[in-house]
Amino acid sequence: MLIISIILEALVAVLAVLAARTGKPYVYGLAFTFAAYVFYDLARLLQWDVQGGLLSGLFLVATVAALVAVWGLYRQ
Repeated sequence: MLIISIILEALVAVLAVLAARTGKPYVYGLAFTFAAYVFYDLARLLQWDVQGGLLSGLFLVATVAALVAVWGLYRQ
């Protein structure tokens, strides 16, 4: 299941980048958010020794990026 999740998250990140390149730059926030999810899930899958503080900081930045992206979508 985790591998399927990683593939889907990566697909969303790629599609968000493609959407952002068509004139919606705020959608890069969603791309970053889902790229962070991919990193987190890969770290779990491959059992990387990643510090909890690093992941917490990454998720905070990803959440702010998603908020900015959704705000941009709302404004349109």
